[in-house]
Order: sequence, then structure tokens, then C-alpha cells
Amino acid sequence: MRLHLISAATALTGGALLLFLTARAEPPKDKSAGDLPVSGKANPNLASFDRVMEKVVREHHVPGAALAVARNGRIVYARGYGYADLDKKEPVEPNALFRIASVTKPFTAVAVLQLVEGGKLHLNDKVFHVLELKAPNGPKVTFDERWKNVTILHLLQHRGGWDSEKSFDPMFRSLDICKEIKVAPPADQDAIIQYMLRRPLDFDPGERYAYSNFGYCLLGRVIEKVSEKRYEEYVKEKVLAPLGIERMRLGMTLPEERAKGEVRYYDGEGVAIMGPHIGKAVPWPYGGWCLESMDSHGGWIASAEALVRFGAAFNRPKQCKILDAKSIQTMFARPPGAAGENKKGKPADFWYGCGWSVRPVGDGKENTWHNGALDGTSTLLVRRSDGLTWAALFNSREEVKGQEPADAIDGLLHEAADAVKRWPGE
Repeated sequence: MRLHLISAATALTGGALLLFLTARAEPPKDKSAGDLPVSGKANPNLASFDRVMEKVVREHHVPGAALAVARNGRIVYARGYGYADLDKKEPVEPNALFRIASVTKPFTAVAVLQLVEGGKLHLNDKVFHVLELKAPNGPKVTFDERWKNVTILHLLQHRGGWDSEKSFDPMFRSLDICKEIKVAPPADQDAIIQYMLRRPLDFDPGERYAYSNFGYCLLGRVIEKVSEKRYEEYVKEKVLAPLGIERMRLGMTLPEERAKGEVRYYDGEGVAIMGPHIGKAVPWPYGGWCLESMDSHGGWIASAEALVRFGAAFNRPKQCKILDAKSIQTMFARPPGAAGENKKGKPADFWYGCGWSVRPVGDGKENTWHNGALDGTSTLLVRRSDGLTWAALFNSREEVKGQEPADAIDGLLHEAADAVKRWPGE
């Protein structure tokens, strides 16, 4: 078992370092043998995308993957590669569902900004008061008063005060949390919040950027509190339905609860923290952590087509069906202070806005993106300034030369797009 840091360090989409900590074992090699099955309609003009996908799938020993590309809001490419299920030799279909991990965060951010648009919430509201939290008491319990200064905007921009590099990521401490809070495993969101109320923050809220899954866990609870709907219900109704996205849903941890059309995940063995085999060896993606508890920071499953449909929705702000132009501007805006500056105090070349990493590319345009990773999952969603949007999904996150599949393919997909001489419809 080794500790693994997850990053989105890339040459072309940005390089904003997004970190969280999990434990994982080395996955088995030689997952795909023989010819690689490819599904979906081929287009010789877009063969550059096929080449880079096949290259990364083979080099990273990934069982299966999917890629979708949209141009000016129209999906022009959607293909599956390799296997959704190795044992059954089921190929990945273009519309296969994958766990998208932290690519969940842009969806949560949009839901929060919708509530701000509607006047039900303000970016400067304090999460402690919105959720009506209470300071813990009891012997040997100390409450950090800085909790009361954490705003909604701080959480959206990862400036809330939690830094897993300095302390830990509570979303992967289920058994410790259950033991302290005295609840049955796995730890749900409420138990995780109660546990964190007993811990000090790692820095003053707003002081700087530090990627925080826990911050987006809190935002999920804010959505529920303010909207009076379950998090999944709200996102489906207000974010997905207006875009015609129907099959996207929150995923489930255990293999017997796999959704129809969902791939299987491959990434070594760990120790179960939930399900019928607690304390025993299980595949990491199927009980080594609890996906249900990760809902608003990493819990969704989606197809690559659904992700590009969502990403392309912001290309024409005045016609966007889920956010107004002002909210879209807020979503991509540079955060204040150190979060938006480099080490010399100058404006940073890239930053984390509200649910998206952002890199300006001139003429008021920007590339925006988010990646995601869990054991068995490596994902990437990119919006490019020229109207291209793409999503790449893999059912393993095995590293080669220090890069996971989504990191490895990031720059290659830009090269593939630049190599296209004629796009469909031209």
C-alpha cells in the first residue's frame, strides 16, 4: 500500500495543483490483451483523437476508456475504448457511465451559484451559520473559532482553511471518524462534519488556496439546507435536466449496486471500511472508501457525452440555460489575495475559480478544466477558448512515469485537436 497524491499538473490546460490523499495498492498489470476494441462512429478527420486514446489506454494498462468532444456546443465525437468489464469482455460503449470523481465539483459549484442568483444565498454568507452548526463541547474538545469565518465563496475557491497536506483529508478517514463519533460505518457527511468541528483549521479562512474535498462536502449540505431538496435531486432538476442530461446520477460503492451501463473499476486491493467485508481485503474501488459520502465533491457517475454537454453550456453566457452571464463570470474569476497570485505577489498564470481551474489565454478568453481521481477512476473535463470541449474517462488510474491516465492524455488531446484539418459540419 502506498500514499498517493493526486494532481492536475499539465502543460496546456493549466497545471493548477489539485491535491488530496488516499491510500492505494498497486493494480495488476496486463489488464487488456490482444486487439483493443473501439466502439462508436469513426471519422477519418478526427483520427488524431483515436491515436492518443489508444496510446494512453495501452501504455497505462487501462482496461477501458471513453472520450467525447464537442465543438461550439455540438458533440462531434464520442467513442469507447477497451473493456467496461474484463471478465465478460464487454467493450466500453460511447455512452458508458464512469465515476467522475472530482469532476463533480463544477456541478456542485453551479448549483451553489444558482442559489446565489435566486437570492437564497450570498457568497459572503458564513457556512457555520447557514448550516446552523454548533460548536462541540465536552472534555478534551477544543473548537476553532475560525470556523465561524468560513464563507461560501471560500469553500467554492478552496480557501476555507483546510489543507490535507498539512493535516489530512477526512473523506478518507471513515473508520476513525465512526469510532470517535460513535456511529456505525461508513461515516456519512454529518458524521464527517461533526468530526471536523473538533479539529483546528490549517490556516485562516480566505488566506490562501488549498484543495479541499471537505469544503465541497459542506457545499453539498448548503445546497440541501437552502433548497430544501436532497443534493442529488436538486442537481438533477436544476442543473442536468435543462441541459437534457438524463442518465447522470450519484454512484454507489459496492459492486452489486453498479448502475446499468456503468463500467467496472480496476485498481488493486485494500481493506474494506464498509459493506459485508469490513476489515477484509477488497478491491479498492469497491469498499476501500465510501462513494456515497463523497456526493458533492466526487460522487457522480456520468458519460463523457454528458460532461461535454455540461461544459459547453457556458460557451455563450447570454444563452446559458443554467447560469446567467454574471454568475459565469464569477465562476471563472480570479480569487483575491494569495489564491490568485504567484509566489512573487504577481497575478497568477492560472487559478482555481468556483469549481474550475482557469488559465487566461488572451483577448479575454480562458481555458477552464477539472480533473478527478479515485482508485479505479481517472477523469478529465476541458473547456477550450476556441469553443472545443472534451471529456476523457478511464476505469483505472494506474500511473506511468508519475502520471495517471487523465494527466498523461491532457496535453495530447490539445495536440490531437490542433491536428484536425476539417471538423464535422465544415
